[in-house]
Amino acid sequence: MRRIFKYGGLLLSLIMMLSCNKNEIEIQLVPEPTFLSATGGQYRISSVASIYLGSDDADLKMAADFFKDRLSVSAGVNLNLEVNSANAKGIHLTLGSLDFSDSPDAYELIVTGKSVNITGNSSRAVFYGLQTLLQLLPPEIYGDEELLKAKQLLIPCVEIRDEPRYSWRGMHLDVGRHIFPLEFIKKYIDLIAMHKMNVFHWHLTEDQGWRIEIKKYPLLTEIGSVRKTAEGDTYGGFYTQEQIKDVVEYARTRFVDVMPEIELPGHSVAALAGYPELSCTGGPFEVRKVWGVAADVYCAGKEETFEFLENVLSEVVDLFPFEYFHIGGDECPKIRWEDCPDCQKRINDEGLADEHELQSWFIRRIETFLQTKNRRLVGWDEILEGGLAPEATVMSWRGVAGGIQAARESHDVIMSPTSHCYFDFYQGDPANEPKAIGGFLTMEKVYSFEPTPEALSTEEAKHILGAQGNVWTEYISTAQQAEYMAVPRMSALAEVVWTPADLRDYELFLYRMKAHYLRLDAMDVNYRIPGPVVSANSFVFLKEFTLELHKALDGAKIFFSADGSDPVESGQEYIEPLVFTSDTHIKAIVVMPSGHTSSVIDIILDQQDIITGLDLVRQEGVSYSLFEGNFKSVYDFKDVKASSYGAISVPGFPDELPDGAYGLVENGYIQIERAGIYRFFTFSDDGSVLSVRGQEVVNNDGLHGGKEASGEIALGQGWHPFELRYFQAGGGSILELEYSGPNIEKQSIQKENLASYASAMKMI
Repeated sequence: MRRIFKYGGLLLSLIMMLSCNKNEIEIQLVPEPTFLSATGGQYRISSVASIYLGSDDADLKMAADFFKDRLSVSAGVNLNLEVNSANAKGIHLTLGSLDFSDSPDAYELIVTGKSVNITGNSSRAVFYGLQTLLQLLPPEIYGDEELLKAKQLLIPCVEIRDEPRYSWRGMHLDVGRHIFPLEFIKKYIDLIAMHKMNVFHWHLTEDQGWRIEIKKYPLLTEIGSVRKTAEGDTYGGFYTQEQIKDVVEYARTRFVDVMPEIELPGHSVAALAGYPELSCTGGPFEVRKVWGVAADVYCAGKEETFEFLENVLSEVVDLFPFEYFHIGGDECPKIRWEDCPDCQKRINDEGLADEHELQSWFIRRIETFLQTKNRRLVGWDEILEGGLAPEATVMSWRGVAGGIQAARESHDVIMSPTSHCYFDFYQGDPANEPKAIGGFLTMEKVYSFEPTPEALSTEEAKHILGAQGNVWTEYISTAQQAEYMAVPRMSALAEVVWTPADLRDYELFLYRMKAHYLRLDAMDVNYRIPGPVVSANSFVFLKEFTLELHKALDGAKIFFSADGSDPVESGQEYIEPLVFTSDTHIKAIVVMPSGHTSSVIDIILDQQDIITGLDLVRQEGVSYSLFEGNFKSVYDFKDVKASSYGAISVPGFPDELPDGAYGLVENGYIQIERAGIYRFFTFSDDGSVLSVRGQEVVNNDGLHGGKEASGEIALGQGWHPFELRYFQAGGGSILELEYSGPNIEKQSIQKENLASYASAMKMI
């Protein structure tokens, strides 16, 4: 697309306001449009305004009805709806062929003092133009009439030409682990539509629950939808087919396609609980009540399995008109197949090499069936194992490598890697966040995502359909928490998949989010807002310490307490930097004008005296001890006998490490050349803890992915003993130690400033 104008920098964006009747209207759109020009002036929607349709197209009327209903609910304005009017005033919605783009989702929006004109290459494109128009109105337009009150419906005069970068702009929701009310499912779809995203991926079956009514197999919901809890209670529920139809129709009116996911061949214990004969062992089974991956899966050797699945999929296909159908295909252990006579016979009869090819054969057979239903199969990237089904679309979640491989094999790809798209990961310090599955994914990192890998050629890159955010719900049990985890990371991803890469700027995005947060407030969304911004959560000082707090959102306020009490109930507003002269426990929180609050953060101030350094005759290296076993904390092996010992030059990993899980302890001395406050950092996967001079300085313990933690200590000139403890529970192995201090930028500790623990024997 030809871009005649684009934002030229932060200054231009900040001053891009229109003065209308001495009122300023800021243009803050999310996602950022491809082309925007402010032309000056305003258009006011009056109570007698009309919407004029360029044709009697049913979908065009559906888009108009959506906008009409929103204004009726929020502003009490009931717009007239007319077809083929020559009236020059009012709001005009037209289908046409735009000269700047052949994308079916491209639209043009022109607002003058007399009219609003939206032209789209399709009715859906016009709907996206109306979404932009809503964002040009006061944020309260997303609420009810009580919120908007006496505000005028003023729209700044603009010219916008816009189109999405990718055709697939999706959001996923897992209802297998925890099920959510229909009202929330519809609200989630509203959020998808608001962000100009177009796919709702509904994950309906899991080991822990079957959530969709199948009339031919009632035990799927009678048994498979309910599990026992750890407390001895039951948890469950499902959606009837009528409820499913209602949701699909609701999404259709918002131009959102709903893609169902029916997991196979793995993640199927809930189904096997009702129909154990479909397994390799015959059961019995109960709906799984713990998370993780189950060994029991559908038997690939029994014809009954495929008769069952084809009957199930037939009923599901009838409920979901979208051409794409997700079959899961991930995390399918092969252990049952290895011992199953039926599966082994299938391998021999089909001339397959192994169980991986058996899984591929399984997926290909399901794909062939779905093709008879005019559906296209989508699966997680494990469907690449053993060979990819001919027409399958790959959803790449274990990084982007699977997507690259699939694209090079001329298969379509939806990028959804854990690194940027898993919204069940922590968004901040776990100490201040609701419990999550692990990982760490900030809104900024989501925004930095580039769905098309540089490794692909131009032709291969055409197979990247787009990207999708995933909300898995092992640790998300309520609709409010689901909103908190999804938003505003959904807003960031929406811009990634809509806006051209060269127009994206994170600082400008944060600026535009100011108005977007107000829209979310009007929708009563429990979005996450960033807490008070501070360089660290713990500080050491000698005589006094000045604490500065910052807020990321204009219009918000910071409240704090200095005695560990609730910062809202008993605290005071932060106005200027605070000075402390003794140990202090500070709690701080950001409060929006709406009353919406961030999580409380804790800041610990610790007054210390300089610890005098030691003299020693240096012996090079750092000593280590290895401990074999499964650990969940660095202290689990405190009283365990080491399996081996050795020395390395700098903190990190020895050359020889046990397979799988293990513990590691490293001891040595660090040389401090200038007395002062030193901050130490560990970045690890899994847990790590650093102690210096017998004091725990950095606590980064626990099961987690790559995560950094830090802490401070006051050290004098000389040598200081340290202990670095680490454990690995399986998966990625990361262990890094860095420090900063007076005249020292954050850096790794050089081996010249390290001494072996054996040096203690040679102290002077």
